Amino acid sequence: AILIAERVGIPVLSIDYRLAPADPFPAAIEDVAKVWAALVRTRPADSMAMGGSSAGGGLALAVTHHLKSRGQPLPGALFAGTPWTDLTKTGDSLYTNEGLDRVLWTYDGFLTAAAALYASGADLDDPRISPVRGDFRGFPPVQLVTGTRDLLLSDTVRVHRKLREAGVSAELNVYEGLSHGEYLLVWNTPESRRVFDEMSDFLAARLGPGPDSPGSPLPGSTSAGPTSPGASSTRP
Repeated sequence: AILIAERVGIPVLSIDYRLAPADPFPAAIEDVAKVWAALVRTRPADSMAMGGSSAGGGLALAVTHHLKSRGQPLPGALFAGTPWTDLTKTGDSLYTNEGLDRVLWTYDGFLTAAAALYASGADLDDPRISPVRGDFRGFPPVQLVTGTRDLLLSDTVRVHRKLREAGVSAELNVYEGLSHGEYLLVWNTPESRRVFDEMSDFLAARLGPGPDSPGSPLPGSTSAGPTSPGASSTRP
Protein backbone atom coordinates (compact mmCIF):
# COMPACT_ATOMS: atom_id res chain seq x y z
CA ALA A 1 0.00 0.00 0.00
CA ILE A 2 2.81 2.42 0.87
CA LEU A 3 4.61 1.73 -2.42
CA ILE A 4 1.44 2.33 -4.44
CA ALA A 5 0.65 5.56 -2.61
CA GLU A 6 4.20 6.90 -3.01
CA ARG A 7 5.01 5.74 -6.53
CA VAL A 8 1.61 6.04 -8.18
CA GLY A 9 0.65 9.17 -6.29
CA ILE A 10 -2.87 8.18 -5.27
CA PRO A 11 -4.69 7.71 -1.96
CA VAL A 12 -4.71 4.06 -0.91
CA LEU A 13 -6.95 2.21 1.52
CA SER A 14 -5.52 -1.04 2.92
CA ILE A 15 -8.21 -3.39 4.25
CA ASP A 16 -7.56 -5.33 7.44
CA TYR A 17 -9.78 -8.28 6.49
CA ARG A 18 -10.15 -11.44 8.56
CA LEU A 19 -7.71 -14.29 7.94
CA ALA A 20 -7.77 -18.09 8.01
CA PRO A 21 -7.56 -20.36 9.90
CA ALA A 22 -9.51 -18.41 12.53
CA ASP A 23 -11.81 -16.95 9.86
CA PRO A 24 -11.74 -19.01 6.64
CA PHE A 25 -13.66 -18.46 3.39
CA PRO A 26 -15.79 -16.42 2.82
CA ALA A 27 -14.77 -14.05 5.66
CA ALA A 28 -12.15 -12.10 3.66
CA ILE A 29 -14.53 -11.61 0.72
CA GLU A 30 -17.30 -10.42 3.02
CA ASP A 31 -14.98 -7.91 4.69
CA VAL A 32 -13.67 -6.44 1.44
CA ALA A 33 -17.20 -6.31 -0.01
CA LYS A 34 -18.42 -4.36 3.05
CA VAL A 35 -15.64 -1.81 2.70
CA TRP A 36 -16.36 -1.52 -1.01
CA ALA A 37 -20.07 -0.93 -0.32
CA ALA A 38 -19.13 1.93 2.01
CA LEU A 39 -16.76 3.46 -0.53
CA VAL A 40 -19.27 3.48 -3.41
CA ARG A 41 -21.62 5.50 -1.22
CA THR A 42 -19.04 8.30 -1.21
CA ARG A 43 -17.82 8.35 -4.84
CA PRO A 44 -18.41 6.68 -8.23
CA ALA A 45 -17.28 3.06 -8.46
CA ASP A 46 -15.53 3.73 -11.78
CA SER A 47 -13.27 6.31 -10.08
CA MET A 48 -11.73 3.55 -7.94
CA ALA A 49 -9.56 0.52 -8.61
CA MET A 50 -9.15 -2.66 -6.60
CA GLY A 51 -6.10 -4.88 -6.51
CA GLY A 52 -3.38 -6.70 -4.66
CA SER A 53 -0.52 -9.14 -5.04
CA SER A 54 -0.32 -12.92 -4.61
CA ALA A 55 -3.27 -13.99 -2.45
CA GLY A 56 -4.26 -10.33 -2.57
CA GLY A 57 -4.46 -10.37 -6.35
CA GLY A 58 -6.58 -13.49 -6.20
CA LEU A 59 -8.84 -11.90 -3.59
CA ALA A 60 -9.38 -8.80 -5.72
CA LEU A 61 -10.53 -11.00 -8.62
CA ALA A 62 -12.66 -13.16 -6.30
CA VAL A 63 -14.37 -10.12 -4.76
CA THR A 64 -15.14 -8.84 -8.26
CA HIS A 65 -16.82 -12.17 -9.09
CA HIS A 66 -18.77 -11.80 -5.84
CA LEU A 67 -19.87 -8.23 -6.62
CA LYS A 68 -20.81 -9.08 -10.20
CA SER A 69 -22.95 -12.05 -9.16
CA ARG A 70 -24.96 -9.71 -6.92
CA GLY A 71 -25.34 -6.95 -9.49
CA GLN A 72 -23.29 -4.51 -7.43
CA PRO A 73 -21.10 -1.74 -8.89
CA LEU A 74 -17.67 -2.90 -10.04
CA PRO A 75 -14.34 -1.04 -9.79
CA GLY A 76 -13.19 0.99 -12.76
CA ALA A 77 -10.04 -1.16 -13.02
CA LEU A 78 -8.27 -4.07 -11.36
CA PHE A 79 -4.61 -4.74 -10.62
CA ALA A 80 -3.57 -8.35 -9.99
CA GLY A 81 0.12 -8.86 -9.29
CA THR A 82 1.19 -12.50 -9.60
CA PRO A 83 -2.27 -13.54 -8.36
CA TRP A 84 -3.04 -16.90 -6.76
CA THR A 85 -6.07 -17.73 -8.89
CA ASP A 86 -6.34 -21.53 -8.72
CA LEU A 87 -6.08 -23.30 -5.37
CA THR A 88 -6.34 -26.77 -6.97
CA LYS A 89 -2.63 -26.96 -7.89
CA THR A 90 -3.27 -26.70 -11.63
CA GLY A 91 -0.81 -24.99 -13.97
CA ASP A 92 2.40 -25.70 -15.85
CA SER A 93 4.64 -23.29 -13.94
CA LEU A 94 3.85 -24.99 -10.61
CA TYR A 95 6.06 -27.79 -11.91
CA THR A 96 8.46 -26.11 -14.37
CA ASN A 97 9.36 -23.28 -11.95
CA GLU A 98 9.54 -25.46 -8.85
CA GLY A 99 12.90 -24.78 -7.23
CA LEU A 100 13.50 -21.77 -9.53
CA ASP A 101 11.21 -19.33 -7.73
CA ARG A 102 13.32 -17.74 -4.98
CA VAL A 103 10.23 -16.79 -2.93
CA LEU A 104 7.71 -19.63 -3.08
CA TRP A 105 10.08 -22.44 -4.12
CA THR A 106 7.38 -25.17 -4.23
CA TYR A 107 3.61 -25.54 -4.00
CA ASP A 108 3.82 -28.62 -1.77
CA GLY A 109 3.71 -28.00 1.95
CA PHE A 110 2.87 -24.38 2.81
CA LEU A 111 0.66 -23.50 -0.17
CA THR A 112 -1.18 -26.82 -0.14
CA ALA A 113 -1.92 -26.38 3.57
CA ALA A 114 -2.85 -22.71 3.14
CA ALA A 115 -5.37 -23.59 0.41
CA ALA A 116 -7.01 -26.21 2.61
CA LEU A 117 -7.16 -23.90 5.63
CA TYR A 118 -8.60 -21.02 3.60
CA ALA A 119 -11.29 -23.10 1.86
CA SER A 120 -12.16 -24.96 5.09
CA GLY A 121 -14.04 -27.69 3.22
CA ALA A 122 -15.59 -25.49 0.53
CA ASP A 123 -15.27 -26.45 -3.13
CA LEU A 124 -11.88 -25.27 -4.45
CA ASP A 125 -13.48 -24.78 -7.88
CA ASP A 126 -15.73 -22.02 -6.49
CA PRO A 127 -14.73 -18.83 -8.41
CA ARG A 128 -14.65 -16.95 -5.11
CA ILE A 129 -11.86 -19.33 -4.04
CA SER A 130 -10.21 -20.05 -7.41
CA PRO A 131 -11.20 -17.01 -9.50
CA VAL A 132 -9.74 -18.41 -12.72
CA ARG A 133 -12.70 -20.82 -12.69
CA GLY A 134 -15.24 -18.00 -12.99
CA ASP A 135 -17.05 -16.15 -15.77
CA PHE A 136 -15.13 -12.94 -16.54
CA ARG A 137 -17.67 -11.36 -18.86
CA GLY A 138 -18.40 -7.81 -17.72
CA PHE A 139 -15.17 -7.43 -15.73
CA PRO A 140 -13.43 -4.04 -15.75
CA PRO A 141 -9.99 -3.66 -17.39
CA VAL A 142 -7.29 -5.67 -15.61
CA GLN A 143 -3.53 -5.26 -15.36
CA LEU A 144 -1.57 -8.43 -14.54
CA VAL A 145 2.08 -8.70 -13.50
CA THR A 146 4.29 -11.79 -13.13
CA GLY A 147 7.83 -12.99 -13.85
CA THR A 148 9.52 -15.80 -15.73
CA ARG A 149 10.58 -17.50 -12.46
CA ASP A 150 7.23 -16.99 -10.70
CA LEU A 151 5.71 -20.22 -9.41
CA LEU A 152 2.30 -18.65 -10.13
CA LEU A 153 3.18 -17.60 -13.67
CA SER A 154 0.58 -20.01 -15.04
CA ASP A 155 -2.09 -18.70 -12.64
CA THR A 156 -1.50 -15.23 -14.07
CA VAL A 157 -1.31 -16.31 -17.71
CA ARG A 158 -4.46 -18.43 -17.46
CA VAL A 159 -6.45 -15.53 -16.00
CA HIS A 160 -5.22 -13.27 -18.77
CA ARG A 161 -6.39 -15.78 -21.38
CA LYS A 162 -9.81 -16.14 -19.69
CA LEU A 163 -10.19 -12.34 -19.58
CA ARG A 164 -9.31 -11.97 -23.25
CA GLU A 165 -11.70 -14.75 -24.24
CA ALA A 166 -14.43 -12.94 -22.28
CA GLY A 167 -13.78 -9.73 -24.24
CA VAL A 168 -12.22 -7.90 -21.28
CA SER A 169 -9.37 -5.44 -21.78
CA ALA A 170 -6.36 -7.02 -20.04
CA GLU A 171 -2.64 -6.28 -19.89
CA LEU A 172 -0.09 -8.99 -19.07
CA ASN A 173 3.40 -7.84 -18.07
CA VAL A 174 6.00 -10.59 -17.61
CA TYR A 175 9.40 -9.59 -16.22
CA GLU A 176 12.55 -11.54 -17.04
CA GLY A 177 14.02 -13.44 -14.07
CA LEU A 178 11.46 -12.17 -11.54
CA SER A 179 10.28 -14.57 -8.84
CA HIS A 180 6.95 -14.39 -7.04
CA GLY A 181 6.12 -10.84 -5.94
CA GLU A 182 9.74 -9.65 -6.11
CA TYR A 183 8.67 -6.24 -7.41
CA LEU A 184 7.41 -5.70 -3.83
CA LEU A 185 10.24 -7.43 -1.99
CA VAL A 186 13.15 -5.90 -3.94
CA TRP A 187 11.45 -2.55 -4.29
CA ASN A 188 14.46 -0.43 -5.30
CA THR A 189 15.15 -2.28 -8.58
CA PRO A 190 14.42 -0.97 -12.09
CA GLU A 191 11.86 -3.75 -12.55
CA SER A 192 9.97 -2.72 -9.43
CA ARG A 193 9.90 0.92 -10.46
CA ARG A 194 8.68 -0.05 -13.91
CA VAL A 195 5.79 -2.05 -12.43
CA PHE A 196 4.54 1.01 -10.57
CA ASP A 197 5.15 3.36 -13.51
CA GLU A 198 2.98 1.13 -15.67
CA MET A 199 0.37 0.84 -12.92
CA SER A 200 0.17 4.63 -12.80
CA ASP A 201 -0.34 4.85 -16.58
CA PHE A 202 -2.89 2.04 -16.52
CA LEU A 203 -5.02 3.62 -13.77
CA ALA A 204 -4.79 7.13 -15.21
CA ALA A 205 -6.12 5.88 -18.55
CA ARG A 206 -9.02 3.88 -17.11
CA LEU A 207 -10.40 5.42 -13.93
CA GLY A 208 -13.18 7.96 -14.15
CA PRO A 209 -13.06 11.25 -12.23
CA GLY A 210 -14.06 11.36 -8.60
CA PRO A 211 -16.70 13.75 -7.25
CA ASP A 212 -13.94 16.03 -5.97
CA SER A 213 -11.97 16.32 -9.23
CA PRO A 214 -9.70 18.17 -9.57
CA GLY A 215 -9.69 19.03 -5.86
CA SER A 216 -8.22 17.26 -2.87
CA PRO A 217 -8.22 13.45 -3.01
CA LEU A 218 -10.52 11.20 -1.02
CA PRO A 219 -9.60 7.71 0.20
CA GLY A 220 -10.68 4.77 -1.85
CA SER A 221 -8.05 2.29 -2.80
CA THR A 222 -7.08 -0.99 -1.28
CA SER A 223 -3.64 -2.43 -1.51
CA ALA A 224 -1.80 -5.37 -0.11
CA GLY A 225 1.50 -7.09 0.37
CA PRO A 226 2.78 -10.16 -1.42
CA THR A 227 0.62 -12.62 0.47
CA SER A 228 -2.40 -10.53 1.40
CA PRO A 229 -5.11 -9.04 -0.81
CA GLY A 230 -7.06 -6.02 -1.07
CA ALA A 231 -6.11 -2.85 -2.81
CA SER A 232 -8.19 -0.16 -4.29
CA SER A 233 -7.09 3.18 -5.57
CA THR A 234 -8.82 6.35 -6.59
CA ARG A 235 -8.18 9.19 -8.92
CA PRO A 236 -8.60 12.53 -7.16
